Amino acid sequence: MAAVVTLGFLVALEAAARHYGTPGPITLQVREVVHAPKSGGLLYAAMALMMVVLTWRERFFAVGAAIGVDLAFLLVRWAVDADTAGGHPFGNGALWVTLGAAVVAVTRRTGPERVLLLKGVGLALLLMAGRKTGDTWLLITSKTRPTVLDQYVATADHALGDPSWLAGRIVEATGPVGFNFLDFVYGNLAVAAVVAALHQLRHVAAERRFPRHHLVRTFLVIGLVGPAFYMIFPVVGPLFAYGTGTEHWAAVSLWAPDMPPSEAWAVANLWPGTLPPVAAPQPMPFDGITPRNCMPSLHTAWATAIFVHTRGGPRLLRFAGTFWLVATLCATLGFGYHYGADLIAGVVFTLTIEAALRCHDRGWDREGIWLVAHGTVVFTAFLLSYRWLPLEMARHPWVAGPLLLLATASVVHGYVRTTTRWSRSTAPVRRPEPQPEPA
Repeated sequence: MAAVVTLGFLVALEAAARHYGTPGPITLQVREVVHAPKSGGLLYAAMALMMVVLTWRERFFAVGAAIGVDLAFLLVRWAVDADTAGGHPFGNGALWVTLGAAVVAVTRRTGPERVLLLKGVGLALLLMAGRKTGDTWLLITSKTRPTVLDQYVATADHALGDPSWLAGRIVEATGPVGFNFLDFVYGNLAVAAVVAALHQLRHVAAERRFPRHHLVRTFLVIGLVGPAFYMIFPVVGPLFAYGTGTEHWAAVSLWAPDMPPSEAWAVANLWPGTLPPVAAPQPMPFDGITPRNCMPSLHTAWATAIFVHTRGGPRLLRFAGTFWLVATLCATLGFGYHYGADLIAGVVFTLTIEAALRCHDRGWDREGIWLVAHGTVVFTAFLLSYRWLPLEMARHPWVAGPLLLLATASVVHGYVRTTTRWSRSTAPVRRPEPQPEPA
């Protein structure tokens, strides 16, 4: 049933993309069987997820085959002088091996072994398709939402101290070193998620089954549900609404590679040097190519999910999860992609989804229902306050700001408290060791 729903969703996005004259997620993924992929690292990360169901011998063979295929493609492209602009020189091999594993599952495996291998392949393909699906969603938001609500969010963001303007100045002060470092972290979020997921799924090959709940599920649900709010609350971010957009033009060049950026889109060239004025906000028209992908911040949501799922790992993994969350928050603000209001909404959004998935696995008890309801109410209150009370929030920042942070903290506290109780109630009870009988 889930496979049918997923396929239907991909077909619908493909049709929507075709309606706007661009290829959809299915076409983009099929092209990468031969053409240079957009993200070779993501394809190899997806293949690594598939390999959790394989034996060590099969894993070595899969990696060797992927590298061999990539070398063959590299030689052919060099021989025919193929144009690989915009693509990576490697990654096709990982996709070929993943598809090959699906063929092996259907033709050479039976029973539970076939099901397990198909689940591994499905997980890898879903991660690959998730990237393409996200690109198509962003295209749809830019075409169907001619006006954006940036003035509302920017006004409300005064209550939080305009963190994007502050972070933007800090990133500018660090120069190319700071920018490139944060850009690497920001662009490799999916790879970091796969590293964390591999630790969670490390026993799949031995136990011959997947755990009931893991990071990849949360990632996929966030990517499926989150873009719906882009349609409800379209926001382009301070870089574009209050800046020139030239600093990171590659972020939108996917939709119109031949169209230069234009300052006429922005309210004024204010980011990050000058704070936006406190005035009555209004919807403003915007171009038809910039994604409306700010509310909530899904990069923050995914980084929060990585942080949550690394809490039970070894110290190095916990440190990496914390680092990736902090660095992602710095990048989203410092690059001008998001407002502070987007970030706290993304945290609440993730914890609510994570709580709902855990409740689905363990059963819906009173604590779980209250936690999900609380997160839903807080997230809804954020959106309503940003839309209908931004001017009041900006005029009373010492009231509105703490209230926003306290509401976020209440969801975090509720999640930690509830999940801790759940883990204690499901933890195995250690039996006392039998005592030797006296002689």
